[in-house]
Amino acid sequence: MRKLIIFISIIALATGCTISYSFTGASIPPDAKTVFVADFRNVAPLVNPSLANELTEAMKDKFVGQTSLKLGDENADLYFEGSITAYGTQPVAIKTGDVAAQNRLTITVKVKFVNNKDKNANFDTSFSRYEDYDSQYNLTDVEDQLVKTIVESLVDDIFTKAVVNW
Repeated sequence: MRKLIIFISIIALATGCTISYSFTGASIPPDAKTVFVADFRNVAPLVNPSLANELTEAMKDKFVGQTSLKLGDENADLYFEGSITAYGTQPVAIKTGDVAAQNRLTITVKVKFVNNKDKNANFDTSFSRYEDYDSQYNLTDVEDQLVKTIVESLVDDIFTKAVVNW
């Protein structure tokens, strides 16, 4: 009889509790079902014409692909909007003769995040990432791969700040 009472108690506890986990470490409120990513604006002095779209689509892909969230409208449970504020290259390693040995492409984005389920999670923050490349290459030769790598890192940073509570 005692074992039966313990078994029933365990079943009652197990059905009354919910455990949420994710391989990405995401901690999203259980009642959050939708995410909206507004089109990023490009306000940087130097503009890469495809960057805003690449960033917007990468954000959507990350949240839909690595969470149970579905794309929604402006009234979604999680809302992102942002702008590309800087896009540029500069020398980072000088070799003899004042010639750059390496250059660095840096992208900075400002992101506003609104969590309509947990207002304490809201933020309005800038994120910046860069990749170095050998100066023997023109930026146009390596730009697509650099942008892809930087966008991936930026999206990871934004995702982590928004939904990973470590």
